[in-house]
Amino acid sequence: MNTGDLLTNAARSYPDHPAFIFEGESRTYAESCARADAWARALLAGGLQRGDRVALYLRNCPEFLETLYGTWKAGGVVVPLNATFTADELAWHLADSGATVLLTDAEGLPAVAKARPDLPGLARVVCHDPGAARPELPADELLDQTLAAQSGEPLVSVDVAENDLAWIAYTSGTTGRPKGAMLTHRVLIYQCLTTLADVERMDQTHVGMHAAPLSHGSGHNSLAFTMKACTQVIHQRWGFDTALFLEQVERYRVAAMFLVPTQIKMIVEHPDLPNRDVSSLQWICYGGAPMYREDQKRALKALGPVLVQCFGQTESPMSGTVLTRDEHSLHDGDGRERSVGRVRVGIELKILDPEGNEVPPGEAGEICLRGPTLMAGYWNRPEATAETLAGGWLHTGDVGMVDSHGYLFILDRLKDLIISGGLNVYPHEIEDVLITHPAVSEACVIGVPHEKWGEAVHAVVVPVEGATVDPAELISWSGQYLAGYKKPKSVDVVDALPKTTYGKVAKREVRAPYWAGLGRNI
Repeated sequence: MNTGDLLTNAARSYPDHPAFIFEGESRTYAESCARADAWARALLAGGLQRGDRVALYLRNCPEFLETLYGTWKAGGVVVPLNATFTADELAWHLADSGATVLLTDAEGLPAVAKARPDLPGLARVVCHDPGAARPELPADELLDQTLAAQSGEPLVSVDVAENDLAWIAYTSGTTGRPKGAMLTHRVLIYQCLTTLADVERMDQTHVGMHAAPLSHGSGHNSLAFTMKACTQVIHQRWGFDTALFLEQVERYRVAAMFLVPTQIKMIVEHPDLPNRDVSSLQWICYGGAPMYREDQKRALKALGPVLVQCFGQTESPMSGTVLTRDEHSLHDGDGRERSVGRVRVGIELKILDPEGNEVPPGEAGEICLRGPTLMAGYWNRPEATAETLAGGWLHTGDVGMVDSHGYLFILDRLKDLIISGGLNVYPHEIEDVLITHPAVSEACVIGVPHEKWGEAVHAVVVPVEGATVDPAELISWSGQYLAGYKKPKSVDVVDALPKTTYGKVAKREVRAPYWAGLGRNI
């Protein structure tokens, strides 16, 4: 099945049902499907071939989702990118993916204009400008004009195979450049089915919300919403406004969404929460970062039994294990409320030792997953693919243990990934930037505890001999090359970094003082 036909089927069954609500305006499934068809026709008329990549570099809006489905209908592959990427980051991702078409918005145009001269393979740039004014664009056309110019009978989607590539989702380890996880149409459809089976048992009467970036978890969640023809409220273009969120939940009777723990904490602590009717909430799926037990208790007390925790990775999106609503408890029991739940429908889980042998319940090892939601591999990274999918299992790089009833507990990370406010931050990428500063000789980037964000990006640097490093200046300087969420929030200057016998920076030793006494390492 072509994943784009999730929208086709919803429009056929419920043509007049509201599909997307954004900034007070509503579009039906029939209207949004027609717009997706128009985008697909424009791509095909422009020469798009089956398997060509189309990058999306824009903030949350209905057009993001309409062009997502339209690209699939045309046989293309979507490459959703973080809308806060700098021009350098944007250019790298576009070049690596080989995207021939880029969709952006007015906010993204400055970065696009800076990056485009270095991208000869980028044949077409299309802009969605939500404002009344039409700026001078380094773009071939406006999305609004593209959609307005198209009409006709419903499009017959390009016939794709289940193992055809549908989505390149960029992730990374702690070394090297980001890697593109290749997600097929089969992966995306099966992900929808497991979501509806294990996480959010929705139907056409329910309302879902997108209050996190559509380029990441919320975009994946939208597939299940669309499969069931749910109305989808888009919170706002970018960022999270807690007061607005509460007002929208009450007004639209929102039932389900994906959030990161930081957002849930902001909701629970907002003074207006007691004055709002949030009784419509049934499923708040959270993941992307650990949720502290005390925060979990406060959320359950304030919002009721609505929390659902998912553990997964970009390489197996939103589908590893699940701790259901019924398994969340205000009361401390046998400790399973601190787990990330049990394995999802159709997914296998093993805990392996360094030699690749499965360990018995209660013993720690690397968490490995297998099933129909696993990526096909990394885009143009055969060696990384072979390592991560060794033996047909996804080696997550996370250390965990399973109890006798199958509950998974995450203990630590083999990799040094930082998760701040639900966003993945990759230390090596930041270190590569910091050591280009003329006053910095060495740099080590780690995650340190943060009450609001879970982890904050912290840099420990060694100055060049005779030079002085000003932490505030270094943080400001790094913002020229890194998105805001990647910038170090604090910097320590030291004379030397601890090293292993092989001369590598001993990150565990660097990290240890910041986590001392907390009983956890992430």
